Amino acid sequence: MTELGIGIGWRPEIAEAVEGLSGLDWVEVVAENICADHLPDSLTRLRRRGVTVVPHGVSLGLGGADRPDPARLAALGEKAVALGAPLVTEHIAFVRAGGALTASPALEAGHLLPVPRTRDALDVLCENVRIAQDALPVPLALENIAALISWPGEEMTEGRFLAELVERTGVRLLIDVANLHTNHVNRGEDPARALSELPVEAIAYVHVAGGVERDGVWHDTHAHPVPRPVLDVLADLASRVSPPGVLLERDDDFPPAEELAEELAVIRATVAGASVAGASVGRGAAAEESAGRPLLIGAGARVSGGPMPGAVADAPPAVPEAVAPVPVRGGGARQPSGTPSVEGARQRLGLAQASLLSALVAGTPVPEGFDSRRIGVQSRALAAKRAGVVAKVAPELPGILGREFRPAFLAYARSRPMSGGYRRDALDFAEHLLLAGRPEDPAAHRLLTRWWQDRSGSRPPGPAARLLRAARHALVRR
Repeated sequence: MTELGIGIGWRPEIAEAVEGLSGLDWVEVVAENICADHLPDSLTRLRRRGVTVVPHGVSLGLGGADRPDPARLAALGEKAVALGAPLVTEHIAFVRAGGALTASPALEAGHLLPVPRTRDALDVLCENVRIAQDALPVPLALENIAALISWPGEEMTEGRFLAELVERTGVRLLIDVANLHTNHVNRGEDPARALSELPVEAIAYVHVAGGVERDGVWHDTHAHPVPRPVLDVLADLASRVSPPGVLLERDDDFPPAEELAEELAVIRATVAGASVAGASVGRGAAAEESAGRPLLIGAGARVSGGPMPGAVADAPPAVPEAVAPVPVRGGGARQPSGTPSVEGARQRLGLAQASLLSALVAGTPVPEGFDSRRIGVQSRALAAKRAGVVAKVAPELPGILGREFRPAFLAYARSRPMSGGYRRDALDFAEHLLLAGRPEDPAAHRLLTRWWQDRSGSRPPGPAARLLRAARHALVRR
């Protein structure tokens, strides 16, 4: 695996600070925020200095019921090539649901939502990962996500789910230790158990980030300093295996460059200290074993530094006789693409995810087995995030609407699920306000009308388009 070292998430807001950090080994950039044919100057300068840049995708939705979108895969691959990246990364999550597969409205979450740890979900995820691996020009690594909610009827722990994913596809892992801590607080899951069950030798790199606890719920904000419990999980991981790379994520409320440098130094020291301690434990265990005394290893634990997935010590899970294993890059076995069992799993998973997402973004009843209070917390968090992102991609809107922007958008979001990207959402929100005769202030109304007209563009002729054109003409006459 590529040795990356210690890095930081590159964001436009801290581009200058990142360039000024001494001893920086690499950076990660959100893939959807850049264009392959027009890279930010800051990233170009970093690459010239020999700093590795890794694109990190957030919109593939490989854990969703549908097959990955070829256009999204192609775009991610183009960015990897443009950056000269040694790998690309994405998430074990679903981000959209509904549509043709379930004959229901297509919905966008605008957020990474958890995949149920079931056999159906694992079968679908493995096939989606294979499709992505075949389409991408560089290796793929997948990240565990943080979650506020748990699926009822889960059949595996997170560690076992990840282990089987690696065994069946050979995919690499991006382990987010902050997300392990989040799931410890929110879902009662033990980070140490997850680390003991997953194949740590498959780790491509590690994420570290800060968050905050409110009313017993941990929010993975990426806008706060890294807390001690997250560093403790990092130390536990680093005592088991030497991670090829560790990266600090910060997405909001950016501190001065000196504070970023200090956090990177603490992360570096945590990894180094844990690696030394882990090596000492390993030498002691080896000496104990060679002396003929029994070596005790906890149930389910894996010894660091073992063979890569597919070379293996552990026997792979049994494959039904009717399904011949298909060889994969990196080892393991998987079902052939498009088998009836996977198609059935897609249908069942699609219905379940559409039902959950509809409850979260459209106010439909909470599916049976879910914690309704947690669904409410997640729903409000999604709406708040949606408002925040729209304010960033369309900063003119809060400028025009002032204090009215946030309450107006949250009221709009309660009845209007997102069906496209955030820029489309901003346009639809503005259109919604204008058709309702808002804002009432004439000057603000004219500004919002002009903003919407400048960005809405032409639409295909049809009843909806004619209605919108009529509304536009009526607005212009006001």
